[in-house]
Amino acid sequence: MFRKTIVAAAVLAAAAATASAQDPRVEISGTAGWTFSDGVGGNAALVTGVGTFTSIDPKDAFSWGLRLGFLASEHSEIGFLYNQQATQLELGGTSTFKIGDLKVHNYHGYYAYNLGDSKAKARPYFLLGLGGTQYGTLTVSVAGTPHDIPGNTRFSGTGALGVKVFPSPKVGILLEGRWTPTYIKTDATGWWCDPYWGCYATGNAQYSNQFELAGGLTLRF
Repeated sequence: MFRKTIVAAAVLAAAAATASAQDPRVEISGTAGWTFSDGVGGNAALVTGVGTFTSIDPKDAFSWGLRLGFLASEHSEIGFLYNQQATQLELGGTSTFKIGDLKVHNYHGYYAYNLGDSKAKARPYFLLGLGGTQYGTLTVSVAGTPHDIPGNTRFSGTGALGVKVFPSPKVGILLEGRWTPTYIKTDATGWWCDPYWGCYATGNAQYSNQFELAGGLTLRF
């Protein structure tokens, strides 16, 4: 009986040691940074007494985000990220005119590949994601009275390069550069004709781009 008890205790101890030695499978991160934004252009529009405008752009502004990742293997990670930029929408041309305040939201599912050993102090990575960019309600002032214009959501992709530095096994520092192009519209440029397939209208697709430089904390479980 005593021998069986010793064997059972040894098995439990080995199982506990194995469980504690397993690599973390979940990462929760929070980031903060600065986003450089651009919008789209169009035909010149004259606003009497104000100027001639050829573009509409969100201003560069502070941004923050949250993400949740699951490590499917030592290197492969799948997850979801959310990001928000509180900015202003402006007309650009011969002068600059502020239209109103705007919040831009990113929602992306992603795949990330982490380089190096799972226990390394620093792990470079790259990330690719698909999802949507939501342009929130635009608040404008007309004759001193605020008015809200409903927002819109567009398909977008995202890509990032970064590094995670782990001074301790469970807590890390994340540094990242991320690019998010969002499809906005297509301007007609003419016609393309083929002797077999006929003629088709051609266009120039325009994207609103966000370039974010961010840092934050990562918790591993």
